[in-house]
Amino acid sequence: MERFDCHHCEESLFGKKYILREESPYCVACFEALYASTCEECGKPIGCDCKDLSYKDRHWHEACFHCSRCENSLVDKPFAAKEDQLLCTDCYSHEYSSRCQECKKTIMPGTRKMEYKGSSWHETCFICHRCQQPIGTKSFIPKDEQNFCVPCYEKQHALQCVQCKKPITAGGVTYREQPWHKECFVCTACKKPLSGQRFTSRDEFAYCLDCFCDLYAKKCAGCTNPISGLGGTKYISFEERQWHNDCFNCKKCSLSLVGRGFLTERDDILCPDCGKDI
Repeated sequence: MERFDCHHCEESLFGKKYILREESPYCVACFEALYASTCEECGKPIGCDCKDLSYKDRHWHEACFHCSRCENSLVDKPFAAKEDQLLCTDCYSHEYSSRCQECKKTIMPGTRKMEYKGSSWHETCFICHRCQQPIGTKSFIPKDEQNFCVPCYEKQHALQCVQCKKPITAGGVTYREQPWHKECFVCTACKKPLSGQRFTSRDEFAYCLDCFCDLYAKKCAGCTNPISGLGGTKYISFEERQWHNDCFNCKKCSLSLVGRGFLTERDDILCPDCGKDI
């Protein structure tokens, strides 16, 4: 009669319980010694007559597969892992889940939540302070620790632009203690934006420097360019004529006449030496 022995210890398996592994028979004792998993909880082998529950290459007896906090069984129940510990959803939520800024209740794992600057809300609790409607993924504006949808913020808090009368939600400009959109604050003459640029005003209207000089600045009698008078520019004035400091020179020898005596010949100015023959 052909022998039927354990593949490891070679003891006869006739009339005994055995286990096949890769088509080789093993007695129960050898199989458990060689191949049985060790339970993470109790440290004992998980025998052939026990159910082996596994998670990420770790194994438990069915009776050992329980929550690390409340010790309730996790068999056929949802659970979470934290630092190698298994927790039921209630214990995990109580221990680690964030709380809603509005209702102060736990935000359960797997549910949608809204986050802003380190705070969390249930999706249904993240609402506009004014209209009480959920904000969801729409744009919002925070003010005084409260959140507003854009339409409500504009109605309740936003300044109105002096030019277009529409709300200013970001990037405004203040001129003469009045609010403007950046794109509305433009030169009165050429309509170029003045935000971030040097400008001046006349009769309460704002002008860029180029337009102001073209429209209102006096012209230098020497170079005919405008004398802006802005930024500390110095000029000479004589008999309703003006010169840039650098242009106030003798017509003949080009000597600077600033702070010196001078003579005039028609529209020209001369130093005393050049004008002595007049």
